[in-house]
Amino acid sequence: MTIENISIPESYDIEDATCVAIDFETASSSRASACSIGVTWFDDIRIIRTAHRLIQPYDMIFSGFNISIHGIYPEDVEDEPEFPEIWQELLPLIKDRVVLAHNAAFDMSVLRASLDRYELPWPELSYLCTVKIARAAWPELPNHKLPTVSKHIEFSLDHHSAASDAEGCASIAIAAARSRGVSTINELPECLDIKMGEVTPNGYSPCSSQNRRN
Repeated sequence: MTIENISIPESYDIEDATCVAIDFETASSSRASACSIGVTWFDDIRIIRTAHRLIQPYDMIFSGFNISIHGIYPEDVEDEPEFPEIWQELLPLIKDRVVLAHNAAFDMSVLRASLDRYELPWPELSYLCTVKIARAAWPELPNHKLPTVSKHIEFSLDHHSAASDAEGCASIAIAAARSRGVSTINELPECLDIKMGEVTPNGYSPCSSQNRRN
């Protein structure tokens, strides 16, 4: 299986995007071992663009378990740039937009660990977790894993393809806003009683929710 890059858009291609969904895949149990990132820019009603970049982990250590999940091998990334080069391209296109991820605690920890590994400053961004959004919007589902929620909203998911997972995350946010009758993604936190998470140069606070599954 060939895993391809999808080019990062120019800023003018995504000027209407108000939100961005991200998904990381890692080479090993180390959170600083990102080997793939999918990024989807979207507004309140549609997906605008999706990018995918393979990443060369700093130590090139891959575990068989992780490979079995995402299908990315060391030879797939040996000629790819490391995280700092890709982050330099992405940061101007992410900042000033709400960031979303499905199980955001994981993706935000990968981001923070990768920045720390290369001694890069943490950005300033606000983010939402679509697991928490899905739990609040559709409490009747048996679970709120990405494949389950994607099936519920009729999104065709190629799970653990970072590009598809990012698009699935964006689609969940759009569907949740539609199901709750709000006109913008930014209204979801108040509507669903969710506190947005934050990453700043000085620290981190998680996305949290007072909603609980029965």
